[in-house]
Amino acid sequence: MKIGQLARKTGKTVRALHLYEEMGLLSPERSDGGFRLYGSDELARVYWISKLQDMGFKLGQIRGLLEAVESSASAPGAMHGVRELFQSKLRDTREQIQKLLQLERDIAESLSYLEACRSCGETSTKACVECGDDRHGGLPEPKLVSGIHLNRGSGDTNANNSNEELST
Repeated sequence: MKIGQLARKTGKTVRALHLYEEMGLLSPERSDGGFRLYGSDELARVYWISKLQDMGFKLGQIRGLLEAVESSASAPGAMHGVRELFQSKLRDTREQIQKLLQLERDIAESLSYLEACRSCGETSTKACVECGDDRHGGLPEPKLVSGIHLNRGSGDTNANNSNEELST
């Protein structure tokens, strides 16, 4: 297939495919007329590059990975490096998932808390500073909400001490 066909199949631009070739990530055959010709191997390579980019790899890192594989003295040695790289990426991905799950819980908790605000009859947001747990069904104010009102607890000496500790 020609470069335009490969671009359509993969969702990549012709320019991106040219860049992959310039970087040594793709090596198309050439027709007698000088056209680049791509087969199933190049199609698979472009999909592979896309997946690695989705994982956060830059094109230079992908090129380095390919160079390391090609320069390895043995297939097991080559795949050992790839396996270590993927294991590291898997650990990072799992850590990110845990952070996102905690963020999801924090957002859901905040939305539950803020639901009580729909029925609030106050006309000034200054009343929010005085709003208590009783209005929110006994729910404590979530972390994502507590930073909104900076003057909350200004008469509380513990709050003042905490503010002083933060500023030092």
